[in-house]
Amino acid sequence: MTRLTGGLLRPDLEQVAAWIGRDSRVLDLGCGDGALLDWLARERHCSGYGVEIDDAQVLACTSRGVDVIQQNIEQGLDMFGANQFQFVVLSMAIMATQHTERVVREMGRIGQEAIISFPNFGHWRHLLSLALGRMPMSRALPFEWYNTPNLHLATILDFENFLRGLGMTIVDAAFLDERGRRVSILPGKRASTAIYRFRPSPIDQNIAA
Repeated sequence: MTRLTGGLLRPDLEQVAAWIGRDSRVLDLGCGDGALLDWLARERHCSGYGVEIDDAQVLACTSRGVDVIQQNIEQGLDMFGANQFQFVVLSMAIMATQHTERVVREMGRIGQEAIISFPNFGHWRHLLSLALGRMPMSRALPFEWYNTPNLHLATILDFENFLRGLGMTIVDAAFLDERGRRVSILPGKRASTAIYRFRPSPIDQNIAA
């Protein structure tokens, strides 16, 4: 993968940025410190908002000049209209959502396209840990079983079936190893992170409109 930002962004966010064109309207859910939106505004002249619940991260966003709304993403998306954004991003946060289907449906409603990244639970190291009787830990899953914020973990196949079950069309996908390098062979076992770009099917878009 070509490094767009010279290491200024996490590898999964670099892939997200590569998919977002100039002058796009972007909503970044669980935007953290606003690094992605800040880069997109400076380098791609994009506009939009971040949604973040954590006080310290909201302050970090404002210090960067990123427009941020302090809100729980599972409660605060009704304020946005249908197709208000060209891209809606949820990076490395879907695992912590309680009402995952509703969040993803809302992403499809308010964005022309949506992008989600998540840790691949089917990575071979995770499978080896389970075979040895231990819950997996890795760079993508750095928590112990008893203090993890993650509620739902998925493999690549799980996630693809999930999207199709919601009537989403997968536009593109990228898979990264633990060093942030692209994986093309056996991604289900070798990729530690998966990033998907998708949109609602035409029928669902007509219903939303």
